[in-house]
Amino acid sequence: MWSEIRGTPMKAFSVCLIAYGFSQLDLALFAYTVPSLRKDLDLTLQDMGLVVGVSYALGGVLQVWFGHLTDRFGRKTMMQVSLAAASLFVAAHSLVTGAIMLTVLRAGAIFSGGALYPATGAIVTEVAPARYRGIMAGLLQTAYPLGWFAAAMFAAPFLSTYGWRPLFLVALLSLPYVLVVRTMLGESARFTSVKDTTQNRSVFTSIGELFTPEMRVRSITLFTAQFLFVVAYGGSAIFFPTYFVESRGLQLSSSAILVGIGNGVGVFGYILAAYVGEFVLTRRTTVVVWTLLGAAAFLFLVWGTETYAATITAFAVMSMFFYGTAAVKFAYLAEIFPTRLRATGLAFCGSLAVNLGTALGPLLVSNAVAKVGWDMAFSVVVGVPLVCAGLFYLLLKPVPSGIDVDDVQKHMAAKI
Repeated sequence: MWSEIRGTPMKAFSVCLIAYGFSQLDLALFAYTVPSLRKDLDLTLQDMGLVVGVSYALGGVLQVWFGHLTDRFGRKTMMQVSLAAASLFVAAHSLVTGAIMLTVLRAGAIFSGGALYPATGAIVTEVAPARYRGIMAGLLQTAYPLGWFAAAMFAAPFLSTYGWRPLFLVALLSLPYVLVVRTMLGESARFTSVKDTTQNRSVFTSIGELFTPEMRVRSITLFTAQFLFVVAYGGSAIFFPTYFVESRGLQLSSSAILVGIGNGVGVFGYILAAYVGEFVLTRRTTVVVWTLLGAAAFLFLVWGTETYAATITAFAVMSMFFYGTAAVKFAYLAEIFPTRLRATGLAFCGSLAVNLGTALGPLLVSNAVAKVGWDMAFSVVVGVPLVCAGLFYLLLKPVPSGIDVDDVQKHMAAKI
């Protein structure tokens, strides 16, 4: 295995993993500040749900445009722009004075930081050897829990000692990494070979290709499944620190540590999912299994735990399956679109669906909490869509592991 991935594939993977990890650290800082930020800005839970919803909706639309630009001008170029913009947008949160300013800055941070999703995914998918494409694309998603874990390690001491405003300045740590991307990362040969066909294409032409007869079903099905999954994710992950403070009575620092450690342990779920999706089951089937197990673990966390030890253990198990699904989901999503449309497909069926789901989830949860309480709100708004998402993935066509990424289109076009 090592002989096949060393050199360019491993270097590209490493650079992309760290870049994506920085973007997740930057975005995670916000979730840890929500309880304190709400108090200082005098925002209700419903106000915060609206801020999150509007900012994710705006950010998601802009990410589709960035995905198109990534297919047009190159993965490396747009990674540099995204990293720099996200670092500055998140750091500017330290200056927030009200809900409108917070919404604008959140939208900017979400669109720029989230734009690294299609850019890094496209590069890793295009440079990875066929037999290990799923493993490498899947392991790229460990940047998410690692970023949240790193953010928690900053959040716990900063929030208790300095408050929430200085915490956002941690985002500036990712700014120098732009130079690393510039000097160490190259464009993939697959993208270079099709670049001439994408340079003069408009964003509307790119999106229109996703709905041609040969790709319409997969685009709509993937978008819907992703949207349902992320309604569940958005309704829970952003509010988990708040949930543990308001419903379980934990201190903010203890809540941050719980979520951070749970996400850190959850990395093993990503690794296991990537392995199972590559060597045991198909990636499509692994997504279904992991999603349904994640839903069961989530409901047990809500209704079956009381002590801090039991809660952190259940959260870690939930993270392994619920969040770990991203390892196979991302790899599958990246490989079933042709190279000329890969970043656009990732941005539309991934980023846009993710952001719209993340916009709706917090709005639904924040309003449901006021009516039925945290536990029932989480069960209905998170548990139900998560189960539906797992079942929806059954409508998608499985792709055998080990085939060249350029041959996936032939498999998708073939009759079952």
